[in-house]
Amino acid sequence: MHVCRAAVVSRSRFKPLQWCSLSPGLAIARALGNIVEEINKDRMMSDLDDIYSANILDLAANIGRVGRLKAPDASAEAHSKLCGSKIVVDLNVTNGVVSDYAHEIKACLLGQAAAAVMARNIVGTSLNELRGIAATMKRMLKEGGPVPEGRWADLAALELVRDYRGRHASTLLVFDAVSRALDEVDAPAAA
Repeated sequence: MHVCRAAVVSRSRFKPLQWCSLSPGLAIARALGNIVEEINKDRMMSDLDDIYSANILDLAANIGRVGRLKAPDASAEAHSKLCGSKIVVDLNVTNGVVSDYAHEIKACLLGQAAAAVMARNIVGTSLNELRGIAATMKRMLKEGGPVPEGRWADLAALELVRDYRGRHASTLLVFDAVSRALDEVDAPAAA
């Protein structure tokens, strides 16, 4: 085995030459591996920058209806095991239309942005339309389906998440919770 003096190099920093017991070829391979690792980290951060657009930031910053309802007709919770995001939703329904809504959310910007659009549009929405919007969002992210339209068009800002499967759960969190709450509303009617 050769004793060589090798530099450990990466794109973001240069560590001074140091003594190592690696062969020159292995020392170079390790240095190149460090460079590739740094490039991959930079790409990942750049990709995240792409999905956290100004529109997403604006939606998340203006989230409404935060809190809990005093006497909800239904409540449901959804949790993303991958990122730890969590939402609890409460809703009241009158004649098949949501008449009041509130939520408590601890989620990433994507989850907050989706929840903000939900909070802004849910009151006055029929239960069938809500189920349709949830299905449209799942198709948009998982199958490349069309973006929501009409008053739900702001959800199109989340279309970029399509390419980041690990972010689907947090983006769909509010839809999962609302769907569970709708199931709770439907349960007494089915009995």
